[in-house]
Amino acid sequence: MNKLVEDDFLMITKNKKKIKKSKYKLLDEIESSRNNNVENLSFKLLISVFLVLFTVLIIVLPKIYLKNEIYYKSRDISKLYNEYSILKEENRVLKRKLEYMKFKNRVLDTIF
Repeated sequence: MNKLVEDDFLMITKNKKKIKKSKYKLLDEIESSRNNNVENLSFKLLISVFLVLFTVLIIVLPKIYLKNEIYYKSRDISKLYNEYSILKEENRVLKRKLEYMKFKNRVLDTIF
């Protein structure tokens, strides 16, 4: 039994040493990455990104504007067409009434 406990103890200490080594290794890697001179965005890259963004905006914004304008114009056209249809139907009704009145007037004139 004592032998098993010693083996377990040795195994645990070896594992602890391995874990410590790996921790230190990770810490060293992190420290070395921090010490490396990491370049920030260069001025040329920044300007090129802004130019691309500006170009995309120049292309997309007029398209959005035109789509909105077309939408609102089509709404107006639809509204006007509905009014036109209503007025046309009203005109038919008024013509019928006028025809009826003309007919009535002719019939009454011939009677008297």
